[in-house]
Order: sequence, then C-alpha cells, then structure tokens
Amino acid sequence: MGRAKKEYTNGEVTIVWEADKCIHSGICVKGLPNVFRPKLRPWVDINAAETGALVNQVKQCPSGALSFYMNDKDDKTEETLDTKVEVLENGPLLVYGTLNVVHKDGTEETKSKTTAFCRCGASSNKPFCDGAHVKTEFKG
Repeated sequence: MGRAKKEYTNGEVTIVWEADKCIHSGICVKGLPNVFRPKLRPWVDINAAETGALVNQVKQCPSGALSFYMNDKDDKTEETLDTKVEVLENGPLLVYGTLNVVHKDGTEETKSKTTAFCRCGASSNKPFCDGAHVKTEFKG
C-alpha cells in the first residue's frame, strides 16, 4: 500500500507531497534547500520561502510528487504554463505544461505542471520516468 499524501501550508498556499511518485531528482532540494530538507523531519519547511518562490519550485517537480493548491479558491496562480521541453543530462525528458498523454492501449490521461518521460528505457512506469536511470547509470 502506498504512503499517504502529506500537506504543508503557510496559509496562502498548500504544498502536497506524494512519496510514492517521487523519483528523487533533487530539483526541489537544489532550488530551495531551506524549504526542502530531505534529512530533516518534517522535510518541508514551508515558512522558509515566499509563496511565489514555493509555487515556482513545485512547478519544476518532474515526477508530480510535489504539487500545490492556493488556499484562496479565487487565486488563479495555478494557470497553465507554456509548453517547454528540457533534456536532463543522464536523466529523463522533462515536459512542462498541461499535456494529454495517449498511451499505446489508447487510454488517455492529462498531466499538468511537469512530466518526466523515460529516456533510458529501464523505467517500470513507461512512458514516465521512475528514477531507474540512476541504477542503470544511463548516459545521454
């Protein structure tokens, strides 16, 4: 059974963390090391940065393990990003924006914010990255 979602709020924004989705890219830790502290508990110190910085960092999460919602339902900060594609060295292909993914069996799903697609071929969650590139020492 998967681990429960954890939520951290500063009153303006709530960050949601789903451990089972995390591929440990470290993008959050590198971007806001005072907020995302994997060796401490709780590992998210939401009061260590302004709401705008938190939102911008969470939007960069490649796995979707981190997401957010604005506490004020009228706040439209969660607007769609323009689509951007980034190739991570020795890692996944990151696609930023809202995507409609059509799987090989014809099923469809909508992915929002940032989606990490496998480039190494070893993911057990294809077409999405599950972090297997680290174990296989993928270069590319």
